[in-house]
Amino acid sequence: MAKRPQEDPPAGAPMWMATFSDLMNLLLCFFVLLFSMSTVDAQKYEEVVASFSNTFSVFQNGASSIGDGMLISNGVSQLNELDVYINSTGKAEDVEEESNDILAKVEEEKILESEQLAEQIDESVKEMDLEKEIDIDFTSQYVLLTFKGAFLFDSGKATLKPESLITLGKVGQILETYSKSLIEIEGHTDNVPIHNATFKDNNELSSSRALAVFEFMNNNTLLDPSMMKHSGRGEYVPVADNSTLEGRAKNRRVEIKIYNSLSSY
Repeated sequence: MAKRPQEDPPAGAPMWMATFSDLMNLLLCFFVLLFSMSTVDAQKYEEVVASFSNTFSVFQNGASSIGDGMLISNGVSQLNELDVYINSTGKAEDVEEESNDILAKVEEEKILESEQLAEQIDESVKEMDLEKEIDIDFTSQYVLLTFKGAFLFDSGKATLKPESLITLGKVGQILETYSKSLIEIEGHTDNVPIHNATFKDNNELSSSRALAVFEFMNNNTLLDPSMMKHSGRGEYVPVADNSTLEGRAKNRRVEIKIYNSLSSY
């Protein structure tokens, strides 16, 4: 049998060699690129950095375009200097002055309302002929009605005198007109020590007297007890000199405070 003639190999390089050559070229380009990035010209880099520094003020030796100030080019320290900066601009003084003006206006409004309230109560007191028993004053917070202690109570006692009940009843009618306001009843004494079977000191005496007036108002008027409070201040808030008989008489008193609608109480 005759042998089959051998076929000649295809002309040119094998197909896999073209792919391999492309791969080698890509690897060569990759390593050349890495090498070029690792050999930066230091002088050219400095020139580029200097150019950006002078233009945008974001690198070291910057701030040339804006200028170095209290809040510029100081990094985190600008937060610590913020108060100093605000004060240096005068803004803090303006804010404080404006705040003081507002507080002064509010205080004026409080005084005006208390004054008007005091005038109304004074008219009612005159109509009921109570001028001899009650003194009227006012502050920015309240109108103050003051009863002499000797008029309401016997010495060393906290039981209301019978002759004072009519006057207290008339005062209760006046207070009912202002029933939406907070009403505070305070008892006060002189500094002469007291110690008997009923009261161990002036604190207890003043508290009991304030409570007696509170209970009278609660039982004989339409006032809401939740809008009334009572307290004893003892000898610690004198209005006159305790070294004289007249001064001690003034200090033995009961006060009723009617707070205005703008009070901060």
